[in-house]
Amino acid sequence: MTPADCDRVARIRVAGWQSAYRGLMPQSYLDGMSAADNAGRLRARLAAGDASVQNLVAVGAAPAPTGHPGRDDEIVGWACHGPYRDGEVRTDDAELYALYVDPRHQGRGIGRALLDESVRRCTAAGRRRVFLWVLEENAPARRFYARGGFHADGAAEPFEVAGVEVPEVRYVKELGSPG
Repeated sequence: MTPADCDRVARIRVAGWQSAYRGLMPQSYLDGMSAADNAGRLRARLAAGDASVQNLVAVGAAPAPTGHPGRDDEIVGWACHGPYRDGEVRTDDAELYALYVDPRHQGRGIGRALLDESVRRCTAAGRRRVFLWVLEENAPARRFYARGGFHADGAAEPFEVAGVEVPEVRYVKELGSPG
């Protein structure tokens, strides 16, 4: 991902939250999300230059208005991974921080490709495990990660959104050797 990609990635992230988390967290919070604010935070993180955090984008044909061809260079998905965060401490394990696909492109294998590439890169970096947090009530995401070889490990914690606690559960995938 480059700084030029941040606006599109932010729109995908906001659309992903508004689609996937409808009914799982306060609608007023989802409606108030700003792609512009999110893009600014993404640009700031990229500018910080933390090489241990990797942002991947998936590019593909995006839908276009009727009668016009789709664009083959449109970003349609984004994943971000890096060291696992245990509070403020980074560990030797990896964490998938985010994975979002433009809702218009879901079900086409884009999320699976991003997940597989993140796992491949974590394995190549010598990480033993990859963790991720998912909303407890987000059954579609939980099934998606289970199909990718992840499983709930029993850890749970509340995630507060607009004053409402939304429980998250932790998933883990054991990695093989990079060979």
